Amino acid sequence: MILPKQHLSNVIEKLISESQYQPAGIDVTLKEVRKFDSPGRIDFDNSTRKISETSALEYNDDEVHLKPGSYKVVFNEYVKIPTDVAAICLPRSSILRCGADLNCALWDPGYEGRSEALLVVYNEHGITLKKNAKIGQLVFIKLSEKATSIYEGQYKGENK
Repeated sequence: MILPKQHLSNVIEKLISESQYQPAGIDVTLKEVRKFDSPGRIDFDNSTRKISETSALEYNDDEVHLKPGSYKVVFNEYVKIPTDVAAICLPRSSILRCGADLNCALWDPGYEGRSEALLVVYNEHGITLKKNAKIGQLVFIKLSEKATSIYEGQYKGENK
């Protein structure tokens, strides 16, 4: 079951505009775009995990032009996922129609933070994004019961 609008007041901490509510979710907006500066390392038990270093790209007149490639984006919205809810973030169709894609992982029950996602620009001409642009839609899924464990990983409380 997808959570209806009236159940989302405790999930999103940042005051959002009425235009961000969609029939099946909430639009998430662009706070920051970061470029990758180093490789990452992923393993089975996180004992040698190393997250790629990034640096923020500067806005010019509240816009950033991105050439083809991969970028990390940070959302404006700080979320708190309840223990009986999971969430997924999908790209808005406008991003796809401009030749870019937004990739996100599952947001587990108990996660809270200002999440990040991967933006991949495929369009050979690039894409220009305005600061605070609506780039994704967060869809909340009501679980049939509360989770037996909640997210307690290293990203809990990120980008506060």
